[in-house]
Amino acid sequence: MELVDLSMPVTTGMPVYPGDPEVELAPALTVAAEGVNVLRLSLGSQTGTHVDAPYHVDDALPRLDELPLSRFTGPAVVLDAWGLPPRARIGPEALPPGLGPGTVLLVATGWSAHWGTPAAAAHPYLSREAAGAVVAAGVRTVGIDAPSVDPAGEADLPAHRVLCGAHAVIAENLTGLDRLLAAQAAGRSIEVSLFPLALAGADGAPVRAVARLGGPQT
Repeated sequence: MELVDLSMPVTTGMPVYPGDPEVELAPALTVAAEGVNVLRLSLGSQTGTHVDAPYHVDDALPRLDELPLSRFTGPAVVLDAWGLPPRARIGPEALPPGLGPGTVLLVATGWSAHWGTPAAAAHPYLSREAAGAVVAAGVRTVGIDAPSVDPAGEADLPAHRVLCGAHAVIAENLTGLDRLLAAQAAGRSIEVSLFPLALAGADGAPVRAVARLGGPQT
């Protein structure tokens, strides 16, 4: 069994989606002054590696704490979108086999390598049709190693609206999905956990995303 961290570290001044709150971590208490170290955190709910609850795009949809915990974990199937050109559209024909209720679809684009650079906004994205096919397959958990499942600057957020409309959750800003692609190619089992902070009534929350790689599947 092997554990793979799929999370971006949370640091002061880290990249945030345009318009989101900036991130600042600063000492609130110190051993020297108060006898203990405690950090003060200032950040948005969509900071770093995070999940979107359906409420993120529609006030009428479930909030984070209204979703079952099962929505944040499960066996993963990885879509190989590595090497696609900037702003490439991922259609339903690219979806891998093995998707079904309870599975987690992870879209591996390699775009986490551009984290914090201007190129990050040119990531590949899921088309509305691909999102619809994912929902039709029974999948309710989708992750991507890019800032969004939708193209940068797309105000309508079509993939978000299709997925969230089906009460799915979306994990964004994952990293390390190349290791999961290699594990999948080797026939290893992949379980992923995307458990968010327990923020009441929230649109989303940061997560410590972790994959567990097992031996070859029989």
